[in-house]
Amino acid sequence: MPTKAMFLMIKQLLEKPFTNPFPVKHAPSNVTSLIEKVQKGEAKINPPVPIPENFRGKIKYDSERCIGCRLCITVCPADAIEWLPELKKVRYYASRCMYCALCVDVCPGKKFPGEEKAVKALTLSDEFLLANYDKYDDSLIEEPPEAREARKAKGT
Repeated sequence: MPTKAMFLMIKQLLEKPFTNPFPVKHAPSNVTSLIEKVQKGEAKINPPVPIPENFRGKIKYDSERCIGCRLCITVCPADAIEWLPELKKVRYYASRCMYCALCVDVCPGKKFPGEEKAVKALTLSDEFLLANYDKYDDSLIEEPPEAREARKAKGT
């Protein structure tokens, strides 16, 4: 005896699929080469959907706004933020982050002369394409420029 579920299944089989053409209109033969073309500006990707308000994307770190309070390290449940004692700044690893935004909420930031209120050192961005084969790639680490130079000099 046919049931409601069977009719629904047959109806769905006959309908045209509704899909979002992300990241490009047609499936690429090689995803790695597509990512490289996008980074070079040779190819353009379609956004999956409009980014909603309060989207928790990759965290951006402004080392000039950081006061070295280490509150972000204290509240980070994923241990994605490392203290750099020689610079009194932090290093953020996007590959470890769980995007809870607790560090952004707790960051007091710094107020420069001429500004009305302090601006946070850690902020959420709209960046969502973070796939990478190397979890320690420079695109997944936010740190002060002098820390990046020292890390490259050491070869780590």
